[in-house]
Amino acid sequence: MPESTTDTNRAMWRLMTAFRQSRSLGVAVELGIAERMVEPRTARELATECGVHERSLLRLLRLLVAMEVASEDASGRFQLTALGEELGGDRLGPLVLYFCSKHDWSSWMHFDHSIKTGERAFDYVHGMRNWEYYATHPDDAAIFDAAMRALTGPVSVAVAEKYDFSPLSKVADVGGGDGTMLMAILKRHQSVRGVLLDRPDVVKRARLRFEEARLIDRCDLVGGSFFEEVPPGADAYLMKSILHDWEDEEAVAILERCRHAAGDRGARLLVVERVMPERVGPDDIDALLSDLNMLVNPGGRERTVSEYSRLFEKARFKLEGTIPLDPQFAIFEGSSI
Repeated sequence: MPESTTDTNRAMWRLMTAFRQSRSLGVAVELGIAERMVEPRTARELATECGVHERSLLRLLRLLVAMEVASEDASGRFQLTALGEELGGDRLGPLVLYFCSKHDWSSWMHFDHSIKTGERAFDYVHGMRNWEYYATHPDDAAIFDAAMRALTGPVSVAVAEKYDFSPLSKVADVGGGDGTMLMAILKRHQSVRGVLLDRPDVVKRARLRFEEARLIDRCDLVGGSFFEEVPPGADAYLMKSILHDWEDEEAVAILERCRHAAGDRGARLLVVERVMPERVGPDDIDALLSDLNMLVNPGGRERTVSEYSRLFEKARFKLEGTIPLDPQFAIFEGSSI
């Protein structure tokens, strides 16, 4: 039976106003409301603790209840639900802050520029690529780092668990950011030594995390560009969410630098990325939205297995297979040819 006009109207209304829900979550995290609702709190208590307007906060809290992010008991006290607990700082809270940050929000406000021209909206708004922007805007870089750490954390654990690194002596994480992925591998595989390559400003931030984790003695931190040179001598070259930042020409250039570094050692190539389905359906919205985000911000794209296979071949790697990590991510494993 087809949906009624009322049903479709309501469904479309929810879709077109979804940004209001996102922004409401962002405010809850920005003000620390989400963290304070781990224990039951009244609107007055929360307003006092956060230094905000009580009646306005109450209106936000009621929306969070309707969104099933929070619950309200008979005495008017609010508390996070299991869904709301995902807003914590050790879960998805940092991603909420990033998606609602002014620098990311403003890029998406000019999404039409990307569709009309095929160009990055980020550059159009900020006058430079996102990597250049983060190098000169440390506060926004910190928001980005925390978001990527929240996104990478669960995937990193899965990579360290599902791939057998034990036969390898050295693993190079190319474009490894703050080291979240590499640290997960080093913690699980005590015999492995790591190499982290990223821009000098990123490596400087990563060093503190390796020192805090007491892993600095097992990892070489290299500041540089993967378009220029990738450190040689590794048994495996690992990249997580790097190739999707770039169009095909640049992606092949990065892989070629890895192939050159691998030389005749027979090193493995391990590419961790989202898997874009060959044919899309309703369950693929996350991958499709990520694909559009690549267009808006860094200028890359998400790819199918066959598209990654072609990239590998152009750089003289053979795609041996994929190892699923979760419904969205997989390890694309390659060997030198």
